[in-house]
Amino acid sequence: MDWGKAKCRPPGLWVPALAALLLGACQAHPIPDSSPLLQFGDQVRQQHLYTDDAQETEAHLEIRADGTVVGAARRSPESLLQMKALQPGIIQILGVQTSRFLCQRPDGTLYGSLHFDREACSFRELLREDGYNVYLSEALGLPLRLSPGSSPRRAPAPRGPARFLPLPGLPPDLPEPPGLLAAAPPDVDSPDPLSMVQPALDQSPSYTS
Repeated sequence: MDWGKAKCRPPGLWVPALAALLLGACQAHPIPDSSPLLQFGDQVRQQHLYTDDAQETEAHLEIRADGTVVGAARRSPESLLQMKALQPGIIQILGVQTSRFLCQRPDGTLYGSLHFDREACSFRELLREDGYNVYLSEALGLPLRLSPGSSPRRAPAPRGPARFLPLPGLPPDLPEPPGLLAAAPPDVDSPDPLSMVQPALDQSPSYTS
């Protein structure tokens, strides 16, 4: 065999095909939202928001039935919030008990609304290294912060960011299992005290066939 002539032969059709496959692999697109930094995509969470950042008292954010947003010393049904992602990093906050959305006015005050308005009721969620979160109005860029000592409807919110610690919502109370009837004591006077031969009275007649 003439090896010199063999080396000079043009490449077969498999070479362009292999090149096309490699080129297609190099142009593959990344999986959408695959980064862990784009957290909570399409997730719904139930949490309480606790804050102690420059507040007069430690407080849990509550959305009440009249639309006021206050801080409560203890967790309650009104402080249980549903966080739903509108897009990665942007959430809406809904009071589970009152079905009101947490919203913010241009002066920074907070209120609960029965109707969702993207401009007033969506927040950017920023995760901090200390475990606390900061929430900024998506449209206004203002920080979400409780007003200490007064209703947020009557006093403007204080300046500066507030940090909130998300606490998991309490699991719902599980229904108690129905009580089981205690088994009747065996009839020691019966020729079949353990019902080994005759079917039990509470069994279906089909068992006797």
